[in-house]
Amino acid sequence: MTSERKKEEMTFVQHLVELRDILLHSVIAILVIFIGLFPFANEVYGFIAAPIISVLPQDTNIIAIGVISPFLTPLKMALIMAVYLAMPYLLYQIWKFIAPALYKHEKQMVVPLIVSSTILFYAGILFSFYVVFPVIFGFLSSVGPSVVDFTPDIQYYLDFVLKVSFAFGVAFEVPIA
Repeated sequence: MTSERKKEEMTFVQHLVELRDILLHSVIAILVIFIGLFPFANEVYGFIAAPIISVLPQDTNIIAIGVISPFLTPLKMALIMAVYLAMPYLLYQIWKFIAPALYKHEKQMVVPLIVSSTILFYAGILFSFYVVFPVIFGFLSSVGPSVVDFTPDIQYYLDFVLKVSFAFGVAFEVPIA
């Protein structure tokens, strides 16, 4: 063992206890953010639905096919947003667990990588929301047959938005690789 490494080596059980603590702190952080977002879930969903609502025909709304969809969809959105917003803290928790095993020069490389990755991930999500979604929904609302009403479902819309925004977040990570 070199002097650059942590002076004390932990036992396997100590590692598991530390991992449990990190997971517990991460879940608590997500829950705190979720509890803060939940009262505003419908308003936030309205904000997220704005790109598609702007291209819907007048007097048309997003529909809910499932009985419980109007409740569960904003709930799901709030939970996923809580994970996205807690991402810097979650990465910090992972860093706390991994850092003692790294050499000093490895630690110096990881911090800028985590910061830039987080910023680029958020930039990809913002790009998808403000640039890509208006184009996609404008196109999709105009290409369907005239005998078909374009009335998207609340759950399918959220799933689509989450998948595409996550894909753009990951795609914006390419400069890091």
